[in-house]
Formats: sequence, structure tokens, C-alpha cells
Amino acid sequence: MSRWRMALLLIAGVSYAGVSQWMMLYHAAAPWAVVVLLGPLWLTAWGIVASRFGAWGMVLGAVAGLVAFAFVLRGGIGDPNLLYMLQHVSINVLLCGWFGASLRGDGLSLIGQFAARVHPMSPAMCTYTGNVTRVWTLYFALMAVASVAVYASLSFAAWSVLANLLTPLCIVGLFVGEHLLRYRLHPEFERTRMIDAVRAFYGAPADPAARR
Repeated sequence: MSRWRMALLLIAGVSYAGVSQWMMLYHAAAPWAVVVLLGPLWLTAWGIVASRFGAWGMVLGAVAGLVAFAFVLRGGIGDPNLLYMLQHVSINVLLCGWFGASLRGDGLSLIGQFAARVHPMSPAMCTYTGNVTRVWTLYFALMAVASVAVYASLSFAAWSVLANLLTPLCIVGLFVGEHLLRYRLHPEFERTRMIDAVRAFYGAPADPAARR
């Protein structure tokens, strides 16, 4: 993944967050908006199911998504605001379960699996990446709880700020903060770039010649 592709992904993410905020505030009940806004939940669930069950998981996830979207377009959605909150909670619960499940047993944690695509893993790195995986698991759990609490106690506009603006900012802050803190805690670790972490997440090998 080149720097240009990473920049385009960042721009796309920021744009989607802004458009989502606009649609939730002004077109929340429009069927087309519901389809666009519920897309991330389907993609997240589809990706996790596909990674666990292979081709059959991809087929079942695609069929389930098409059926759900057809239901939405026919107008059977109920309260769209509640639906958006449930999507935000569901994505965070799914990610919490995905990260947390990798902590069971003696194998590599999820972050450790990503790191192993970039460089060989020492015992200290295995321990560190396990702790980072726990932090991400806790983050997703807390975000799910915060989503319900804000939706129940504040306005929908306030909740949409949490879901569309604060959530991606928190993710970027946690990702960048961990990268900067890593070598203060463990200066002996092999240096890698943030772009290598993004490549590892998408399953692409890092470029050894480009490392610092």
C-alpha cells in the first residue's frame, strides 16, 4: 500500500464521517441514507464472518446483507435513530469480540498476528502486542457502553457527534499514541512505520527497505 493509497483511505474516511453526520441530522429516515449508513455494520460483520468461515462465510454474509438492504428499501426499518445507535454498538461489540477472542489460549493476539507480518516476534513483543490487544478490546467495549449512554441521556445530534466524529478521532488517536509510546517503553524493538501497520492489517507484507 503506497502513501498515496493511505492518504486516499484517510480522505475517504474523513469524507464518509462528514457525510454520515449530515445524513443522520437531515435525512435520517430516507431509505437511501439508511442503506449508506448501515453499510459499515454489514461490511464489518461480513469481513469477520469471511475470515472465520472462508468462502461460505462470504456467500452467507453477502446474501444476508442483500436481504437486509431490501428490507430497508421497502420501508421496514422502524425508528432509524435507534437503528443507527444499534449499528454503532454492534460494530464495536463485534470488534471487541474479534480482538478479545484472540487473547484466549497461548497463540498470538490479534495485534501480534498483524505485527508478525512485519517482523519476527520476540517473547517481549508477544507480551507487548498482547497488552495492546487488551487495550483495543477495552476501548471497543467502552465505546459500545458510551454509545448507549449518550443515546439514552442526550440528544440524537450529540450522539451522532460521538458516532461519526469522536469515534474515528479516538481510533486515530489511540493508533498514533501507541505508535509513539511503543519505543519509549521498548526502545529495543525493531523500528517500523505506521504505514507498515496499515499494510499488515490489510494482509500486505511490509517493505523492509523502507523501514527506519
